[in-house]
Amino acid sequence: MVLAQEPDLSMFGDDPFWLIALKAVGCFAFLMGTVLISIVMERKVLGWMQLRIGPNRHGPWGMLQSLADGVKLMLKEDITVKGADKALYILAPMLAAIPAFMAVAVIPFGPKDDPVSIFGTETVLQLTDLPVALLYVLATSAIAVYGTVLAGWSSGSTYPLLGGVRATAQIISYEVAMGLSFAAVFLYSGSMSTSAIVDAQDDRWFMILLPVSFLIYMVAMVGEAHRPPFDMPESEGDLVGGYLTEYSSIKFAFFMLSEYIHTVTVSMLMVTLFLGGWRAPAPLSFWEGANSGWWPLLWFVGKLIAVIFVFFWIRASLPRVRYDQFMVLGWKILIPIALVWLMLVATVRAMQNEDYEFGDILLWVAGGVLVVLLLSYVVDFFLDRENERREQEEAARPEPAFDPMAGGYPVPPLPGQTLPPVPRRPSRAERTTASVAAESGASTEGSTEGSTEGREGNDA
Repeated sequence: MVLAQEPDLSMFGDDPFWLIALKAVGCFAFLMGTVLISIVMERKVLGWMQLRIGPNRHGPWGMLQSLADGVKLMLKEDITVKGADKALYILAPMLAAIPAFMAVAVIPFGPKDDPVSIFGTETVLQLTDLPVALLYVLATSAIAVYGTVLAGWSSGSTYPLLGGVRATAQIISYEVAMGLSFAAVFLYSGSMSTSAIVDAQDDRWFMILLPVSFLIYMVAMVGEAHRPPFDMPESEGDLVGGYLTEYSSIKFAFFMLSEYIHTVTVSMLMVTLFLGGWRAPAPLSFWEGANSGWWPLLWFVGKLIAVIFVFFWIRASLPRVRYDQFMVLGWKILIPIALVWLMLVATVRAMQNEDYEFGDILLWVAGGVLVVLLLSYVVDFFLDRENERREQEEAARPEPAFDPMAGGYPVPPLPGQTLPPVPRRPSRAERTTASVAAESGASTEGSTEGSTEGREGNDA
């Protein structure tokens, strides 16, 4: 087996200008329509999963709820913070929203070798494609972070700044894991073109061939889109509203729009990279005409809705994690696993290019896995012994007395520390006895002083 050759992209760029403009408007309308449906769908799904009534006032069955939200936001008072950097304050929502629209340009909605007819002109169900299309997608998603950062910084407030810093760290962390999951797809498909990647899934979807990359991307895309349980940049529990705190009206709507568009975009990427793209699912794929004409668009939309549903399912099921836990998951778990998995995929592909038999590849991979497990066992064994030695030394070391007022403020004891004994409070009977004794002592002292003064007077 050899690596795939450079994909043939000659069918792109030959459309007339009016058709290119029509396809661009169609992609924009598809994104906006999907966002409107997603907002209503999220509220309906969450209401159904949490056993409560969802939106049911605006339109039949509440289907116009997202439209009502948009009208409400546009009619609200548009406030500009007095201490904000006004130019960047206004530019930030645009930088967040515009790059989110750009990624859809390279998403294939149908096969490139089976064009459809639009007003009598044969064309492909894809706006354009590039030999490095996925790098283009990563670049657009990286530009979108500037909108979040500038929103937090230009507001001139503490909580938006913290939310912007959180969003920056979050996107950088999970861009690395996402890029490594993409790299495994590059190695297996032999191309960075989105249409070529879908063509490479003719026999089996990459969700089956690359399950680790699929799971890593699933976690990374939730973090990239700032969706619960990874919505720490706008965590209302500790940051009021995060980088959105000082925004209102249409500027706030732009940020919400960019978040939902980003959700749709990463879902489109999952469908394209791991779920066969526009290809029909297994039972329907046996029909010869399933992947021709306009049918692939239907299969793509069905898979897209299923992936978006997973976003809402996760939100209804999982609580928000702590920020430090989120960073540990990205840097200490996802990225090392993605690196090891990428090395494994590269090794398998190299052996396939050298015409190794499948059994030999399996034996080599199994041997490598056993060696790694053995090394990890040895490392864990010595680490456990070192930890036991440290615990014994700490147990033998005398524990210093705990002073709750050492820092000037009373603090609770940490695990393993104990508070000094508190003086026992006297009982009511003891307090009564003490008060009676004090009163009798005072009266005795008074009578003694009176008799002394009387004697002195008599003597005089």
